[in-house]
Amino acid sequence: MGDMANSSIEFHPKPQQQREAPHAGGFGCTLAELRSLMELRGAEALQKVQEAYGDVSGLCRRLKTSPTEGLADNASDLEKRRQIYGQNFIPPKQPKTFLQLVWEALQDVTLIILEVAAIVSLGLSFYAPPGEESEACGNVSAGAEDEGEAEAGWIEGAAILLSVVCVVLVTAFNDWSKEKQFRGLQSRIEQEQKFTVIRNGQLLQVPVAALVVGDIAQVKYGDLLPADGVLIQGNDLKIDESSLTGESDHVRKSADKDPMLLSGTHVMEGSGRMVVTAVGVNSQTGIIFTLLGAGGEEEEKKDKKAKKQDGAVAMEMQPLKSAEGGEMEEREKKKATVPKKEKSVLQGKLTKLAVQIGKAGLVMSAITVIILVLYFVIETFVVDGRVWLAECTPVYVQYFVKFFIIGVTVLVVAVPEGLPLAVTISLAYSVKKMMRDNNLVRHLDACETMGNATAICSDKTGTLTTNRMTVVQSYLGDTHYKEIPAPSALTPKILDLLVHAISINSAYTTKILPPEKEGALPRQVGNKTECALLGFVLDLKRDFQPVREQIPEDKLYKVYTFNSVRKSMSTVIRTPDGGFRLFSKGASEILLKKCTNILNSNGELRSFRPRDRDDMVKKIIEPMACDGLRTICIAYRDFSAAQEPDWDNENEVVGDLTCIAVVGIEDPVRPEVPEAIRKCQRAGITVRMVTGDNINTARAIAAKCGIIQPGEDFLCLEGKEFNRRIRNEKGEIEQERLDKVWPKLRVLARSSPTDKHTLVKGIIDSTTGEQRQVVAVTGDGTNDGPALKKADVGFAMGIAGTDVAKEASDIILTDDNFTSIVKAVMWGRNVYDSISKFLQFQLTVNVVAVIVAFTGACITQDSPLKAVQMLWVNLIMDTFASLALATEPPTESLLLRKPYGRDKPLISRTMMKNILGHAVYQLTIIFTLLFVGELFFDIDSGRNAPLHSPPSEHYTIIFNTFVMMQLFNEVNARKIHGERNVFHGIFSNPIFCAIVLGTFAIQIVIVQFGGKPFSCSPLSTEQWLWCLFVGVGELVWGQVIATIPTSQLKCLKEAGHGPGKDEMADEELAEGEEEIDHAERELRRGQILWFRGLNRIQTQMEVVSTFKRSGSFQGAVRRRSSVLSQLHDVTNLSTPTHLILSAANPASAAGNPGGEGIP
Repeated sequence: MGDMANSSIEFHPKPQQQREAPHAGGFGCTLAELRSLMELRGAEALQKVQEAYGDVSGLCRRLKTSPTEGLADNASDLEKRRQIYGQNFIPPKQPKTFLQLVWEALQDVTLIILEVAAIVSLGLSFYAPPGEESEACGNVSAGAEDEGEAEAGWIEGAAILLSVVCVVLVTAFNDWSKEKQFRGLQSRIEQEQKFTVIRNGQLLQVPVAALVVGDIAQVKYGDLLPADGVLIQGNDLKIDESSLTGESDHVRKSADKDPMLLSGTHVMEGSGRMVVTAVGVNSQTGIIFTLLGAGGEEEEKKDKKAKKQDGAVAMEMQPLKSAEGGEMEEREKKKATVPKKEKSVLQGKLTKLAVQIGKAGLVMSAITVIILVLYFVIETFVVDGRVWLAECTPVYVQYFVKFFIIGVTVLVVAVPEGLPLAVTISLAYSVKKMMRDNNLVRHLDACETMGNATAICSDKTGTLTTNRMTVVQSYLGDTHYKEIPAPSALTPKILDLLVHAISINSAYTTKILPPEKEGALPRQVGNKTECALLGFVLDLKRDFQPVREQIPEDKLYKVYTFNSVRKSMSTVIRTPDGGFRLFSKGASEILLKKCTNILNSNGELRSFRPRDRDDMVKKIIEPMACDGLRTICIAYRDFSAAQEPDWDNENEVVGDLTCIAVVGIEDPVRPEVPEAIRKCQRAGITVRMVTGDNINTARAIAAKCGIIQPGEDFLCLEGKEFNRRIRNEKGEIEQERLDKVWPKLRVLARSSPTDKHTLVKGIIDSTTGEQRQVVAVTGDGTNDGPALKKADVGFAMGIAGTDVAKEASDIILTDDNFTSIVKAVMWGRNVYDSISKFLQFQLTVNVVAVIVAFTGACITQDSPLKAVQMLWVNLIMDTFASLALATEPPTESLLLRKPYGRDKPLISRTMMKNILGHAVYQLTIIFTLLFVGELFFDIDSGRNAPLHSPPSEHYTIIFNTFVMMQLFNEVNARKIHGERNVFHGIFSNPIFCAIVLGTFAIQIVIVQFGGKPFSCSPLSTEQWLWCLFVGVGELVWGQVIATIPTSQLKCLKEAGHGPGKDEMADEELAEGEEEIDHAERELRRGQILWFRGLNRIQTQMEVVSTFKRSGSFQGAVRRRSSVLSQLHDVTNLSTPTHLILSAANPASAAGNPGGEGIP
């Protein structure tokens, strides 16, 4: 670890003035001294402190602080300390600028096609051929452009560019505001994190960022240390340093053996006081962050340096290039090519569809141009027998350019540029609204993935329950009370003992405070179980505060803190007569074994034999457990002054107890959860509960929530049993065994985070069903990180969640409530449906417009719909329609169908039927109007109009009818599952109504006053009514189509399938590489990879990228699966090979929670 000091100091040139004034600001230690002190561990550290400062209090004197009183709380002193020793805050990564986001948005394929078309069209519109047409060139009246269109030629290109600009800005703005929102949440989280310090002899809660060097901080069980420090006094302090060292055993800390406390480590038991010696970028966590390049620039410099050094290292790494090695390179190569943001399922399907449509459009427009050119050439040079004269060239070129523009118009109408916009608008709208439903979406695509979810693995505490523990049953003085007993019913002696046992034998930091708002519940601070017991004291109309004031914390003689092994906590106090009294509380099954007496109803001792205990377990404890209660036993023991025991022999001391009471604590189910779970089940989503609680409690809660119903065939397993069923003789996890367990599994109790990860991974990798499962997971603890990342959608708890969990998640539940997950499902399905609605509408317009432009051009040499009109249609059907249809609010009916699954096509048979059916109607009407319309309306024909003729009423009627049909078809498009009532809930979407009416109004303006630029001539009222009548016909026709059963139309194909198998393999690889990232994510908060390991990873990546590609891609995938099964249990190899495996193989993360232990 020593080498770390040197390497890390390079990255932080300290401000100049510090070097000159060694003891800057009058403090007795420099920043560098303190930093090098914190590099040491154990005995070395102790020796260093003794040599340099005498002892810890000497260090405190140098830092001008008092070990008991703390710092004087004056602002100037704190500010001075911040200036010299830095702030306790690690600067975050620079967010992407708006321009970077714009550039990213411009990379879209459809947008690029459009930009090209637009630029060509703009260029051509400014190209004016010289010379007037001479007689000799033959004034071929192939409906050449009139001036109106010539003047308006540039409008077309400009309009396309404008629509591109809209799409890009909307996309970029969305990403930007999302990032900003998330940073807001991040800073809110950071401000909420408080830590207890002593200032002026007062205990204060200060925000973590406000800690300064020299502060005296209180540390206790469950804390994540926010800064480095030296222990002044500690009781039974054990720390989990795995996040820094990868060492899984807890490290004992004491002022006289190993006093060094490091930031980012967890206090697993005990409590104590430390003096803060390093904060922010100078703390151990901070140093490592700097190495990881929380600032990007350092990263780049480092990369360049790393490259130089790597030649040598590459040699020693050579042997690793075995099967896994080759496959690792594949992954690295992939990593280089796979863009960072992997596409969601929906985006994958859409891109594929857009490309297919674009290709079709390209073919159509090419054919159109070729036919027009051939027709012109044959008619001019063959039929009329003219000769190509030099002076005629510009004239002919002008014709060709015109044909080309018609071709581009067809292409523009064919390419659905509204698609990316519709997706973006729909997602952005949903994300904004989901914020109101307490879902903070961190990754946009999670929103739509949620709509496909088939399984939810939920935590119990806090998600399904309220996370407010309360005592609901008790056994006191030989009586089992089903509710809180009246204080008068209890003997004063029992009551008094109970109140003392609870008040003193609990962390003094745990308290119940009055509610913040009127009518809210009292606030529980600290350990939830202890809060329940203190609440019980308050319910018995007594108060714990006076007892604590009478016996303050420093008068406690000895404290055995709670830990997961002893499952109990005991406190010893001196009695006035010089003896001792021990209070103990803990899990009833453990403590009752240590009880030899029990208090009867008069408060006297009576003996408590094993037989009585078995009786009690049967009659009291098991019934409580079956009601889903946790049972806690409260006991005491007296020692006389003469018989003082050996306090270090804990088993001796905590034995021979007298039981005062057994209480049943429950965490009540949230009232709205059962209904939410019923909705999930109706929507085809299986809810599974994964909890650390015992199986009886878990089963009782699951039954209350409705996760398990009586008479169903389901499994409730404990973690041990689950592991026994899914592992083979060698202890490896087998997918086949897992596939036998998970479909019926509903409750997994007493589960470790690894079990959770195994379960999630098993369900996702399973191939038993007809489609791959999409799994959502909720988690709050640091150890849930791997499962949250592995899941398709990870939900972290906004209130109870740790920072690590939030970093690994996709959506943060700001109210920690299960019902918010159901809302997320609803929104996700709504996104999917909105996009299908839009597609159904747009493809109808596409088909019709392309065919009309194509046949019109071929038969009459001129498109019936002019370029500018086409663009207006394009605007209606793309931009406006995407706004109107993508903002439909979700309805409860979305939860009545099964999830779509990953490979269901975007365009179902029903939609295909609607698209083709409406296209037939529209084409029939338009062609009728085009060829016999002039007879019907008794107007001049607009076909083969001579050059420069004013816009004809005939073509205006065609254009107007076309737009009217689109408007009414937009209403039809609101339903995609063949429902009859297309108006259902139309007024709940004001945007839709506004857009339809607005488009109608603008259409009237264009037709009546558009004139030449729009090639329109005003129409009479009668003609308008006819156009409207044909439009309304769309709605009637819609009902006709709905009558035709889809099942009869076998010939219809579905379109827009998900990515194929081979592409899936690519995605899997990309996912695998995501897992490496997981460690980095965790790093963002306290979970730190060791510097050496980091160096190795970097070397590894460099080495790997220099290797040549080995083995075919398929081979790599095949090998991967075998490697997975072999490696499932690699937990802590300390050889470099482990590194390659952990990078190449997500599975090892399962055997290795939290990504620790990488050498």
